[in-house]
Amino acid sequence: MKLFIALVLWCLLFVLCWPIALLALVLFPLVWLAVLPFRLAAIVVTAAFALLRALLMLPARLLGGGGSARVAA
Repeated sequence: MKLFIALVLWCLLFVLCWPIALLALVLFPLVWLAVLPFRLAAIVVTAAFALLRALLMLPARLLGGGGSARVAA
């Protein structure tokens, strides 16, 4: 659905101002490549925080504090 909306908006921009629409079409892959390292850094930071949280919560889980994580046997 997002792709359809983006396509309709681009077609509308193309009808209203075709040079800007063509410029956006050419620059989009370049902007995506420029932003890619920041997205990868965000993934790494999120993973680091998840690891830190898991390490900090490990003693509580070992002592039985993680009620939903336990499996009823």
